[in-house]
Amino acid sequence: MTEPFGARLRHAMDERGPLCVGIDPHASLLTEWGLTDDVSGLERFSRTVVEALSDRVAVFKPQSAFFERFGSRGVAVLEKTVQEARAAGALVLMDAKRGDIGSTMAAYAEAFLHNDSPLFSDALTVSPYLGYGSLSPAVALARESGAGLFVLALTSNPEGGEVQHAVRADGRNVGATMLAHLAAENTGEEPLGSFGAVVGATLGDLSTYDLDINGPLLAPGVGAQGATPADLPRVFGAAIRNVLPNVSRGVLRHGPDAGALRDSAERFADEIRSALPSA
Repeated sequence: MTEPFGARLRHAMDERGPLCVGIDPHASLLTEWGLTDDVSGLERFSRTVVEALSDRVAVFKPQSAFFERFGSRGVAVLEKTVQEARAAGALVLMDAKRGDIGSTMAAYAEAFLHNDSPLFSDALTVSPYLGYGSLSPAVALARESGAGLFVLALTSNPEGGEVQHAVRADGRNVGATMLAHLAAENTGEEPLGSFGAVVGATLGDLSTYDLDINGPLLAPGVGAQGATPADLPRVFGAAIRNVLPNVSRGVLRHGPDAGALRDSAERFADEIRSALPSA
């Protein structure tokens, strides 16, 4: 890699607009598209999304679980999807939410962040809830390979609060602690650090949190989960320029027609641009 992930992401967001589209081949979506719930349908779905949108979205976010459920043949489709998306100029954020310790965490990192891996992605979602330090192997390999991480910090699922809002002995809650770790990772990086946080767009006012981590903020929840682009400034405040809103079903339900997929993605992108403050 000639540039770290943060720099490449900043360029992609400025050039193409800050939109991340999920590649989430739910069984129900395959059925809605008139596809079979098997490897053939999986491959057709993924290829259609990539071919329709790879020249206009900043980031694709394939959800690994929906490929893994088909075993080795599904993972082979995921490998091809990642490679075709990156070859077409889009960045790929692998949504695998890996989290473990020691050599196991290192192996997960090698699967997605090693340049020679067939699943190499520009960035990976990871879970820090075995302690932020457990992510050290992934942090180190991401730096070495020019990749990035998105760490679960303040997620949009209601169950997340019992862990992320728990208050530590120092008076700071767990979610805020994760944001502070990421700010430290990104210190001095320009134009944007490579270590981002996952912060739900459905969470409302987050003004009590310091979201200025000098890194990207992946914002799930726009579209089917109820958040709108117009909500983003209220949720993210001064950090809005570094927000990467994720839309999955809101775009994907318009398939399999490629034109309809493009129109939907462009509508979301336009609404997001309109919500951003003027430079």
